[in-house]
Amino acid sequence: MTAWPIQVTRLTTKALSALGDPIRADDQANYMKHVAPFLGIATPERRMAAKQAWKALPIPSSDELGEAALQLFMKPEREFHYAACDLIHKYINSADETFLAEYLEQLLTTKSWWDTVDALVSTGVSPLCWRYDATEIIDQWSESQNRWLIRAAIGHQRGWKSNTDIDQVLHICDRHWEDSEFFIAKAIGWALRDITAVDSQSVRRFLHTHPIKNSVAEREAIRGLKRA
Repeated sequence: MTAWPIQVTRLTTKALSALGDPIRADDQANYMKHVAPFLGIATPERRMAAKQAWKALPIPSSDELGEAALQLFMKPEREFHYAACDLIHKYINSADETFLAEYLEQLLTTKSWWDTVDALVSTGVSPLCWRYDATEIIDQWSESQNRWLIRAAIGHQRGWKSNTDIDQVLHICDRHWEDSEFFIAKAIGWALRDITAVDSQSVRRFLHTHPIKNSVAEREAIRGLKRA
């Protein structure tokens, strides 16, 4: 490991460790089903503390960024995992086309719950899929047996709006339509809801041609259609 990940981990640990609130930590852990312990830091304070800690860092290489994020995910408290997502967001321009396979896949499957998975999709998966042709790895995630990789595959174009490859997203949604697992169904619903903002007719056709019920996904899609 190079010096940059070590420095990031040291600075982040120092910045966050003194800010905890045990009462808040218990509430946060309960809300997140005890996927990890918490320090008990509110999001604005956590982000401000990390921003100050990182302000003098040099620009990392792609591997340095990935290694630093992995090191933060190895720490027990959830705020360090959130900090890793913020770190990727801050330095996403350093990530190269191998970052998805070499680092984000491991991060998505480490201490996984919807909070970090969705944050990683927004800060890492979506912008890198926009920048590089990631069709192969997204297909691999979609065909995996891991619900969090599937969720990431479904949401990999989050925020693309009118640039969304609608056929590709609907193809992944179709692949998993009969999966009743909540977090997968919810991701399908959100993807369909987002598409309604740019092509509501495609979503109507999709629902019409999928008579088998997926209530969780349908509910989100219909919300989008009502707004459209």
